[in-house]
Amino acid sequence: MIAAGCSRGPDRILVFSHTEAFRHDHIPVAKRAIQELGTKLAMVVDTTENPLDFNDENLDRYDAVVFLSTTGNVFEYDQQVAFQRFIQRGGGFLGIHSASDTEYNWPWYGQLVGGYFDGHPAQQEASLDVHSRDHPVTSHLPARWNRFDEWYNFRFVNPDIVPLISIDETTYDTGTSESTGESHPMVWYHHFDGGRSLYVAPGHTLESWEEEPFLRMIQTGMEWVVSDDNRPEMRANLSPNERDFEIEVLVSNLNEPMELAPLPDGRVLFIERPGAVHLVDPKSGSDTVINELEVAYGLEDGLIGLTVDPNFSSNGWTYLYYSPIGESVNRLSRFTFDGQRLDLASEAVLLDVRTQRDTCCHAGGSVTFGPDGNLFLSTGDNVNPFEADRYAPIDERPGRAPYDAQGTSANSQDLRGKILRIRPEADGTYSIPEGNLFEDPAEGRPEIYTMGHRNPFRISVDSRTGWLYWGDIGPDAPEPDPIRGPRGYDEVNQARSAGNFGWPYFLADNRAYADWDFAAQRSKGWFDPAAPVNDSPNNTGAVVLPPAQSAFIWYPYAHSTDFPLMDRDGFETASRSAMAGPVFHASDIESPSFPAYFENRLFLHEWERRKLLVVTMRDNGDYHYMEEFLPSHTWVRPMDMAFGQDGALYVLEYGEAWNTRNENATLTRITYKR
Repeated sequence: MIAAGCSRGPDRILVFSHTEAFRHDHIPVAKRAIQELGTKLAMVVDTTENPLDFNDENLDRYDAVVFLSTTGNVFEYDQQVAFQRFIQRGGGFLGIHSASDTEYNWPWYGQLVGGYFDGHPAQQEASLDVHSRDHPVTSHLPARWNRFDEWYNFRFVNPDIVPLISIDETTYDTGTSESTGESHPMVWYHHFDGGRSLYVAPGHTLESWEEEPFLRMIQTGMEWVVSDDNRPEMRANLSPNERDFEIEVLVSNLNEPMELAPLPDGRVLFIERPGAVHLVDPKSGSDTVINELEVAYGLEDGLIGLTVDPNFSSNGWTYLYYSPIGESVNRLSRFTFDGQRLDLASEAVLLDVRTQRDTCCHAGGSVTFGPDGNLFLSTGDNVNPFEADRYAPIDERPGRAPYDAQGTSANSQDLRGKILRIRPEADGTYSIPEGNLFEDPAEGRPEIYTMGHRNPFRISVDSRTGWLYWGDIGPDAPEPDPIRGPRGYDEVNQARSAGNFGWPYFLADNRAYADWDFAAQRSKGWFDPAAPVNDSPNNTGAVVLPPAQSAFIWYPYAHSTDFPLMDRDGFETASRSAMAGPVFHASDIESPSFPAYFENRLFLHEWERRKLLVVTMRDNGDYHYMEEFLPSHTWVRPMDMAFGQDGALYVLEYGEAWNTRNENATLTRITYKR
């Protein structure tokens, strides 16, 4: 395929507008003006209103695309992928006016444009400040440019944009629409994902398209987005097409599958909550129950966590987290697997986590290893969430300890509501690695790596950075309460080092709960994320806790403006269950088959919203944007996922009904075939 912008005659630009949303009167005039500008520049300018023209073959004919006052969601998934591939091949993008009012649920597009429309006052005259007259797009403009137009406010999503022109908010009536603030760009550019992007917010009025300075700005913008001099390095790895993946069900009719562990020889272990341990050979299709543990099965307890030792090929060590019968603990134990059977008599108990099984809930239970041989175990807060009006369960009344997460998640001397990090030793004991949250045992349990979790159900560790990722399933409040605290959010979190992630005092981006007096039914003030104080009578640990850290990703029952792809398609509100999958590294896999496009990207799975997602992070590890993975496939509550040494992605699906066997509860394998 020829890269966009390669020499093949005149530069070609495709101008895209559409009629499915409301139509601006200026669009026909603007189209003619852009075509005339193209003639002056010896360019070929084509126009389209058909999203189907966004396919690999057609886009390969062009050097740049202009989005002319588009509005709303205009593309299907295949068209989105084709446009991403066009930009990644070095294509240019010029967005005009309401191009920023387009594709709010496509985060990649928001990053390309740089910001989203967020309202506007009435059309009026205002003064623009031209920041750089060295750039070709603004070289002809005066330092102060007065003109009449429709002035947008924005919600900026990409901090890499370079403003060329800003509006002086003191020179016009910003109206009731909330202004963008001191820095209010109106024209900007940046490089993104292998391509070039220029956005021009003015251009709503008919007069704009007859105004010489404005038309010259559009003309020089067209030159800039096709110019080889301003072309960044093209992306070597293009967005893959969904049709190039194969999805195969290996095993079905499972009884609450929980966690899986691909083995070095290509086989796969997985567990079911009632106690069965399965061994699947993807080559032969065989599925064998290699042993069954007797477990306390109820509420969220049972056989809930599984991983294998980094040296599994030589020692066969398998780690299970389960609920032993007759004991008020959940137990992490090591067993030996001889290649065919799991030897229950070989059990070495590493760690017991105290629990209560009377009132409910939140067991957590995910187990995994980091690249340095340390084992991570997630535990839930183990309190009843149903008698706190869906807000923070911090009931300090006598006899209400099972309803107070200050005695678990916020208690530095309790292992619940935590992610623990230990180093298993050969004799079946464990040691404490350096860098956990509490160095002084008097301050907190030395096993604690992160605290302040509600139900961190599935976790992963990046094999390159050692950073920890997890999904934390949040509370149920549908709306915020001005005297109680925030609405419910689920979180995806990233821990680069040990820390406190806030529950039950904070949620999402450190939104604080009130210190609620359940007896008097009144607030005693708001918790401070910089210095959380746990003065509950149920607390046996530190009173002043480490500062709370913000979530990496957060989203409510309702639509998420910040993370729209976390929404469940077709539902205005939906239950939530965030879970974290692996960070993909081809070098971890003996026979990598997934495209290099996914390198360093984080896979997520949303249990209730039934989707898989991929998160792109910036070079420093910060969140950048996300994409849905295989969105056309119907997932039935994806429970766990991991890459095997055969290069495939294995996914456990829980099935439709709770607490029972489901025909559509499966172990599924995803392979890339192209």
